[in-house]
Amino acid sequence: MPSMRYLCFLSFWAGLMIVSATSPLAAVEIVGHRGASHDAPENTLSSVNLAWERNSDAVEIDIYLTRDGKIVAFHDKTTKRIGGRDQKVGDQTLAELQTLDVGAWKNAQYRNERIPTLPQILQTIPAGKRLFIEIKCGPEVLPQLKADLAASGKTADQTALIGFDYDTMRKAKELLPDLKAYWVFMVKQNKVTRKFEHNADYYIQKAKEANFDGLDVGYNGFLTADFIQKSAAAGLPVFVWTINDVKDAKKLVEMGITGITTDRPGLMMETFKQAE
Repeated sequence: MPSMRYLCFLSFWAGLMIVSATSPLAAVEIVGHRGASHDAPENTLSSVNLAWERNSDAVEIDIYLTRDGKIVAFHDKTTKRIGGRDQKVGDQTLAELQTLDVGAWKNAQYRNERIPTLPQILQTIPAGKRLFIEIKCGPEVLPQLKADLAASGKTADQTALIGFDYDTMRKAKELLPDLKAYWVFMVKQNKVTRKFEHNADYYIQKAKEANFDGLDVGYNGFLTADFIQKSAAAGLPVFVWTINDVKDAKKLVEMGITGITTDRPGLMMETFKQAE
């Protein structure tokens, strides 16, 4: 018959597992920023697949429309920093873009990595995961985006739209109402007054007017527990970018954050999802 000490030990661990499973740490959504971009070249198939391998809840990529009407995953306005060609992404065709090596700059093991198309990345999404698609260009991308999403066979809950440009995001939500749309912004601080440009109510009101599903906020002193709580009360969950420090991540989770975008999804998953 089990001893009383052994039964107490089992009771303790059962209780700990229940607490861990219901903890906010386990509930936060971990989003791989441009994939697992700390270790692999950003916005590439290697980076995206590495994030999935590390069990990231979601992956974020950036998109542009090429000169010949294809959607590619790329962050910068030009291909100079990563591809070595000082030309706008939107001024190049898909064929021209795919002549660029976008992996060697990160690590020799990724030499000859090519810029992927959105359809290629959509096919990588595992069941139960989702892709955050950040629109870096204007509304001209939206018809092709709708077509690519429809052709992918992915369900509406497997993709979400994000972006800085308010008007483009508003049009995206109107065209694709079944998809979650999150408005991305970072509030700058006045160097003289040390005050932020707008208060929480401004962003909440603007988001509600456009029928957005949440907010995606750059991390600085503007992002407070009060802002997160006000947004949540208005039906707007808050995501934050880009968090690579575990201490910052834990602080944000305690404040009530819904999701954390990070270059290091593996580290964050190990930190927050050990109980799962």
